[in-house]
Amino acid sequence: MSMIAMPIPDEGIIARKSEIVAALAAALPAEIIISDPEETRAYECDALTAYRCPPLAVVLPRTTEEVATAMRICHGLRVPVIPRGAGTSLAGGALPTADSVVIGTMRLREFLEIDTANRFIRVQTGVTNLSVSAELEAEGFFYAPDPSSQLACTIAGNIAMNSGGAHCLKYGVTINNLLGVRMVLSTGEIVELGGPLLGASGLDILALICGSEGQLAIVTEATLRILPKPEGARPILIGFDSAEIAGECVAQIIRSGVLPVAIEYMDEMCVRAVEAFAKAGYPNCAAVLIVEVEGSEAEIDDQTQRIRAIAAEFDPVEFRTSSNAAESLAIWKGRKSAFGAMGRLGDYLCLDGTVPVSMLPYTLKRIGELAKDYNLEVANVFHAGDGNMHPLILFNANRPGELERAEALGNDILRLCVDVGGCLSGEHGVGVEKRDLMATQFAPDDMAIQMEIKDAFDPEWLLNPAKVFPLDVSRPHRERGARCD
Repeated sequence: MSMIAMPIPDEGIIARKSEIVAALAAALPAEIIISDPEETRAYECDALTAYRCPPLAVVLPRTTEEVATAMRICHGLRVPVIPRGAGTSLAGGALPTADSVVIGTMRLREFLEIDTANRFIRVQTGVTNLSVSAELEAEGFFYAPDPSSQLACTIAGNIAMNSGGAHCLKYGVTINNLLGVRMVLSTGEIVELGGPLLGASGLDILALICGSEGQLAIVTEATLRILPKPEGARPILIGFDSAEIAGECVAQIIRSGVLPVAIEYMDEMCVRAVEAFAKAGYPNCAAVLIVEVEGSEAEIDDQTQRIRAIAAEFDPVEFRTSSNAAESLAIWKGRKSAFGAMGRLGDYLCLDGTVPVSMLPYTLKRIGELAKDYNLEVANVFHAGDGNMHPLILFNANRPGELERAEALGNDILRLCVDVGGCLSGEHGVGVEKRDLMATQFAPDDMAIQMEIKDAFDPEWLLNPAKVFPLDVSRPHRERGARCD
């Protein structure tokens, strides 16, 4: 039995299912509504598959106006709404409850405007992350944030979780590349924030929306910053015989003032799994770094030599620079397929804590010690340049008590991240996975302010009401919202 609890579903709402579905069907096309219990099971969880609950119904709108209509109906009938993108969330952010309606954005797939002169693209948020850069390829531009799930994850989810990716070290995460949104509030009101022109005055409400995990609104359209493709890029593969020394090398590269576009880390267990799966040609060693530099040929050569000199101080077992496009593709294929490759070894929980880069060696050492204490294996693969760690805790879901043990280890690792000066999440969000750890990072007054912001956007607490905040902390707000007229 998982340690994660959810609120008891409202039996009154469940009893009104036929009324709720009929109200949706009267205002929306029948083909975008799913209410058959067997069909709603496809939406019972996201990528945190240990926790499942089929929703009351699912709505898959194709326009902002259809999202607004569905939201107005749910608001009028006081039905909780669970926003959902592609369902790749690893923190349970799209986990439904039995008395909720899922509103998904995956059918919002239009590219609305490309303006390379002003460097922006406007899209519906159901388009996948990777398809944005594919749409820009012919123009010589790209969209920088690149989560490992970019083939499947959508812009809606990227905005909800403020996703990053391998190249966020140089280009930043989603909020650094988001210019504006069109969104739907819990009342069904359509609101626009920001836009392609920089320097908007007033409060930065856009920054509140990005990373709010579906708590404040459903984003249906986004204006994204785009960048000219670099003149060239070259990944460097560096192998070490010690995981901690690899972490020290990362810290030294950052301290030196060199700014690679990415620094990625994989430990021995992950490297072995990746090699068996992707055959990327990685060395057999305790840890591997992928460091990518970009620019003109002269810039690339200069950065490569500086990184080589830094790495030499740590006695690497291998230092390999890519010499052609095929080698570059192989190096990145291995890293991008890491989570899938690890899945071949068994069940795992993928964590998402962030630590100061200077604390990477100590944190890696302590994770290894904690894993031994719990008698579980942990593989480490993460965005080392900004300290965004993704420990993968392997366990056997069919063995009684092992999921709970894995969760307990995960909680200790996340507490460690906070203790060394980091935070609970870098890009996966809090969802339900880290909800009960929020008090580790935030004082009661901090959480109170955050919940007051939700009160302002969603007074009835209908949007993702059981996420982010510990249930005992959010209960007064949720109960007050349920009493709103």
